[in-house]
Formats: sequence, C-alpha cells, structure tokens
Amino acid sequence: MTDINALNGYTQSGTSSTSQSAANKLSADMNTFLTLLTTQLKYQDPLDPMDTAEFTNQLVQYSSVEQAIQTNSKLETLLSLNISNLGAQAVSYIGKVAQVLGNVMPLEGGHAKATYTLDKNVESAVITVKDLNGKIVYSEQAKITAGTHEFEWDGKDADGNQLEDGAYKIEVTTKVGRGETAATVTTTIFGKVTGVASDSNGVYVGLGDAVTAGLGDILTIRNDDYFDKNKPGEEEKPSVPEEGDKEDGSTLEDAARVLKTAAEAAVGAATLGLL
Repeated sequence: MTDINALNGYTQSGTSSTSQSAANKLSADMNTFLTLLTTQLKYQDPLDPMDTAEFTNQLVQYSSVEQAIQTNSKLETLLSLNISNLGAQAVSYIGKVAQVLGNVMPLEGGHAKATYTLDKNVESAVITVKDLNGKIVYSEQAKITAGTHEFEWDGKDADGNQLEDGAYKIEVTTKVGRGETAATVTTTIFGKVTGVASDSNGVYVGLGDAVTAGLGDILTIRNDDYFDKNKPGEEEKPSVPEEGDKEDGSTLEDAARVLKTAAEAAVGAATLGLL
C-alpha cells in the first residue's frame, strides 16, 4: 500500500495511534523492573537473603510484562494485516463516486455536491462555501425543514467567476426560535475516488485531487457516472428514434394523415359523380 502522504490535499479525517507509545512504556517498565531486581540481588544481606516467595513473585511480574510486550507486538501485526486487507478491498472503489461524512468537498470539473441533514425544522438556514483559507466564495439560502437535502455547486463565486478545482469547505448555519435548542446539522460530501493509501492509523481514499478521507467515513459508493447524471442546470437530452423506428405517437399521426387523404379522395369522387 502507498503511504498516506502520497494522497495530496486536505485530510477529511484521521486519528493518531498510541500503540507505539504503549509499547515504549511497557519496555521502559520492564527495564526498570530488571534494574530494581538486579540491584536487590546485588545488595541483599547474605545473612538475611531476599525472601524466596517475594523473589518468585517478582519473576512472575517480569514474565507478565514480557508477555504483555509480545502480545502487543502480535496485535500490531494483526492490525497491519487488517489494514492491508482493507486497502486491497478499497482499490475497487477507484473510479467510483463516494459519499463521505465530512464538510470539505472536492470541486471537480466545475461541479461539487454535498448533503446536509437537519434534525428539526428551523426558522432560517444559510449554506456558505469557503476556500481552505477561510474566505467565503459563495452562499445561498438553505432548506429549513427537517431531513436530508442536497446541495450542488457549479464552482462559481457570487460574481459568476469560475473558481479553480480544489477543496472547499461548506458550513450550514441555522437560526431557531427563541427558547429553542440549536439544530444539529450533519454534512456529507461526494467525490470521485482517485486513489487509496494507508499508514499506521488506517486506510484512506483520495477524492479528486484535493481531499483525502478515512475509509471508515465512507457512507455509500455510487457508479462512476453519478455526477454525469446529476449535474445542475443540465436537462436530460431526449433520445432520437432511429430511422424506421417510430414512436407510438408518430404512428398515430401517420394513420390520421392516411385517413384524411382517403376521406378527401372519397369526397372528391362523390362530387364528380354528382356533377
């Protein structure tokens, strides 16, 4: 697996590992125990040697410390194997669109998508998009009803200028009635998986060229054409029937024209007969 540093951009999530510090502490405890034990043996009174039971008890403690260190090492090995296995499985996500728990979304090809979920109805709500320097580049009114709502952005700022692809942070601020508790807002973002990496903390996926997210934060995986079918402002183009393959409406229109022509011919023939 590739190291996490191979994935560029903002890291959506990640936790620090304490296993190495725990192993170091166990090793230090063992060294301290050995120092105390050898010091006791060195300076014990030959006429009043150390109690055998106490000596045995200390040896048992030494054995327990050593076993704890070995157990920790085995767990580290199992964790490493598990991370490698998860990374191998995550490779199948490359090229697909992932929905990830977080609030930093990748702008790819002038298109970004996110969702926000309100746990209650609110009086007003505003969606703000910021760059990673904290500068507000876009904002709009958000839905105020409880539930999950979609947000799609074409990458243009308030003046209509197209911004560069990259990572942008979304924030949803709400206002509730006097005396009410604040609403809880949960956001998710969408991005095409471009790579997989891992380190001692876990497995990560790259979203576009700007965002990195933890594998455990992925909520759903969509087909690679998910964005193509959901770009804002684009209507689905009607399919054009091939020559000779007419729809039912066209067939009815043709039949009506044939009947009209036949009727006109019949009227013409009848008129000539009367004359």
